[in-house]
Amino acid sequence: MLTIALCDDEAEQRSSIGALLQNYAAARPDRTVKLSVFSSSWDLLSTVEEAGGFSIYVLDVVMPGLSGIDLGVRLREMNHRGAIIYLTISSEFAVDSYAARAFHYLMKPVGPDTLFQVLDQAADHLDQERAASITVKTRDGLRLVRLDEILFAELSARTVRYHLASGERLDSTTLRNSFQEEMAPLLADPRFFSCGASFVANLFYVTAVEKNCFRMDGGKQVPLARGLSTLARQRWSGYWLNTPRGEFS
Repeated sequence: MLTIALCDDEAEQRSSIGALLQNYAAARPDRTVKLSVFSSSWDLLSTVEEAGGFSIYVLDVVMPGLSGIDLGVRLREMNHRGAIIYLTISSEFAVDSYAARAFHYLMKPVGPDTLFQVLDQAADHLDQERAASITVKTRDGLRLVRLDEILFAELSARTVRYHLASGERLDSTTLRNSFQEEMAPLLADPRFFSCGASFVANLFYVTAVEKNCFRMDGGKQVPLARGLSTLARQRWSGYWLNTPRGEFS
């Protein structure tokens, strides 16, 4: 099921954009789409805290109390990976939207063709990321781990220790190959970056690139090998600026 949350403090906008989203659901019989509409960021945030996150968030940028940008950042801090699509009348907040790792940024008024195309892209992107997984051999047996669950991986005493977004740490059995060979399935995915000889990080969960490390969700640090900070910053920004992220429509 594709769950969509619309949040806009203006009743007229909620009505017009909500109608577009309902039309989108009707035009996509191959997908089960459930729409929830909120008039404030706090209402949406409360629902997410109680019942879990949504697949896609369609958010107004300027809202009283808690802006759409701040709401997006809160959702990321709660480890919700749903695609965030911002709607606004001004492009001045575009750079700020990257703090929430937005999937797209659309200018109001938005037409059905543009909105439907971005929604399809977001849904396909989520499907692809959720489907990608690796099999980890542990002492308790084989474990299927989705790539979007992995915060980072590190070499630890001839094993790979996977740090998951849930807070769980998962250790592999003793490696027969090198760490880099073991990490090949992760590094084939554009979300992952080799931080040196012993660490691989998921760029989705990076909140800042510092001189010698990635700052991750939850405040954890992943060290960067000497001389890698510039490339790491380029890869991180490139990941979020790649099409369709960061386009203006």
